[in-house]
Amino acid sequence: MERFTISLDEDLAREFDALIAARGYSNRSEAVRDILRAQLESNRLAREEAGHCIANLSYVYNHHERELAERVTHDQHEHHDLCVATLHAHLDHDNCMESVILRGPTAEVRAFADALIAKPGIRHGALNLVTAEFGAQSHTHGHSHPHADGHAPPHGHYRPRS
Repeated sequence: MERFTISLDEDLAREFDALIAARGYSNRSEAVRDILRAQLESNRLAREEAGHCIANLSYVYNHHERELAERVTHDQHEHHDLCVATLHAHLDHDNCMESVILRGPTAEVRAFADALIAKPGIRHGALNLVTAEFGAQSHTHGHSHPHADGHAPPHGHYRPRS
């Protein structure tokens, strides 16, 4: 682990300490590490250097909207190679919230999320991306899972960067 020292004026140090306390950090180092990770991640995504990612897509929708739930489920099945899991929560009599865990090529994850959020009836959609390194592995249980285009998707692990 490398160490470095920074100097802060009193007002900035006081505000930083208040932020640390409000977010529950045990020390300044943990807070600085998280801030650095967030900035590095933001910079990678802004420069579109992220070949692969893991992501959380969250959205709210009215489940009475004509066939919307079926269309969303259909899209998730069509992109089963990107969709890892879905959490569905009933907010009230009319509204539901879903969070979909995604992984795969960043451009494909973004395109899927953008298309889903743009569907009529989807409200308050947000995508949280984390760049990842993808390590391909050979498939070991004797059969493949073909893509819609007939090709088997690569199997492997996604390791968050930073």
